[in-house]
Parts: sequence; C-alpha cells; structure tokens
Amino acid sequence: MTPELTVLALAALLQVAQIALMSVTANMELDAGKTLGPRDPDRLGKPLMEQVSPRTGRIHRAMNNHFEGLILFGIAALLSAHAGSTAFTTICAWVYLIARVLYVPAYVFGWVPWRSFIWMAGLIATTLMILATLF
Repeated sequence: MTPELTVLALAALLQVAQIALMSVTANMELDAGKTLGPRDPDRLGKPLMEQVSPRTGRIHRAMNNHFEGLILFGIAALLSAHAGSTAFTTICAWVYLIARVLYVPAYVFGWVPWRSFIWMAGLIATTLMILATLF
C-alpha cells in the first residue's frame, strides 16, 4: 500500500473518532429519547444541534467539515497511488492528516484565526497532491 493510502486509512479512522466524540458529547447533553429516537422535527421542537452546547456544536461542525475534506483527500490519495507515489505527495498526505488532527481542537476551542490557517494547510496539501498527479 502506498503511503498516501495509509494516510487515507488513518484519516478515515480520525473521522470515526470524530463521530464517536460528537456522539458521546451529544448523548451526555441530551436525553436518550432525543438521541435514540427518529428525530422527527415535531418531536424535537428544533434540530438536535441547536439543543446542544456551543462546544458540542463545534465538535459536530468539525466532524462535518472533515467529511467534506475527506472526499477531496480521498480523490488525491487514490490519484497519487495510481499515478505513482512520490516523496512530495507523501509529504502532502501527512501534512493533510496533521492539519486535520490539529483542526479538531482548533475548532472545538475556537482558535481564531489559527483554525482557518490549519484548514487551509490541509486544503493546500490536498490540492498540491492532485496537481502533482497531472504533471
């Protein structure tokens, strides 16, 4: 397996960890009837994420943001594996993963403007990986 695909597997496990973190924090704040139920709007009154603390809301948004970034990174990792792994694409893959790991506490604790810089590092690394496969 190429280093980029290894990092993709680790990024997927990071996503699982973020899902677990969001689930645990939401379940600690809301009663089981809300979190285990069908979440129909008429039963909830308002969306679950509007009923949790700002911190849990940030955990939820960080998780969703990683879903979005993971799509592009998955494409980049597959392209790199197919085109041929290089030292450059391997470094970019690791930069992406490190940025995504740092992004979670940056978002949860509201590190302004560092959260945006960390997010940008991951996006730039992903973009450079994709561009590297074209040349």
